[in-house]
Amino acid sequence: MKFKLTYKPYGQHGVLVEWPASIDEETLHDVLCFKSKLNSDASQNIIEVRSAYHSLLIIYCQFKNGFDDEVSRLKSIYTSKEKSKKLKSTLWHIPVCYDAQFGVDLESISKAKKLSEAEIVNLHSQTIYTVYFIGFLPGFLYLGGLDERLATPRKATPRLQIEKGSVSIGGNQTGVYPSASPGGWNIIGNSPINFFDIKNESPCFATAGDHIKFYPIDLKEHQNIKTLVDAGVFPIEREVIDG
Repeated sequence: MKFKLTYKPYGQHGVLVEWPASIDEETLHDVLCFKSKLNSDASQNIIEVRSAYHSLLIIYCQFKNGFDDEVSRLKSIYTSKEKSKKLKSTLWHIPVCYDAQFGVDLESISKAKKLSEAEIVNLHSQTIYTVYFIGFLPGFLYLGGLDERLATPRKATPRLQIEKGSVSIGGNQTGVYPSASPGGWNIIGNSPINFFDIKNESPCFATAGDHIKFYPIDLKEHQNIKTLVDAGVFPIEREVIDG
């Protein structure tokens, strides 16, 4: 399926390509297919291509023949019958401790949703989430697919400090804080793994189009895994999925 896209200038040497505003896997797949085509085109002087829910930001060294000509070329690439490389994604299995020591907002969500804390943990850990894009912090994965029964508005007053690894719910999304920072999402647990490590060749192990499945662990397991992570010897369980 081809979408009706809009093309806008972004800064001096950028093009913002936008799809109809919808957060769904069909749109994401189309965004990533277009991105794959662009990354395969060696003739371009592109510095970077960034994807989001329903947009691509393409940054150039410079426009060879101006913005309008570049937009025409992008439209041609998008509508071409040439197939992008077959997309593959990875399903990452991520440990989470939902103990009250970490899940500081579990009780309030439980009361608001009229669900037991065990039901919240079960609903949250049964879902396979889709990574739509990475931001606002390096390694912060915006995950779609949260069970609508768990959707919870962000806090009116953000906390000044949220612990690294905090697993959280903000509106109809879930995510994990990759580093300590302020934030307004509701905290339901903690993962002991690193979501961003500048020492690695790929500092963030996941990428847009990947999938995440959380699995519950207890406090002792959390500490044991953290020890292995700190020693650099904890392998994150994963499965490769054909697109």
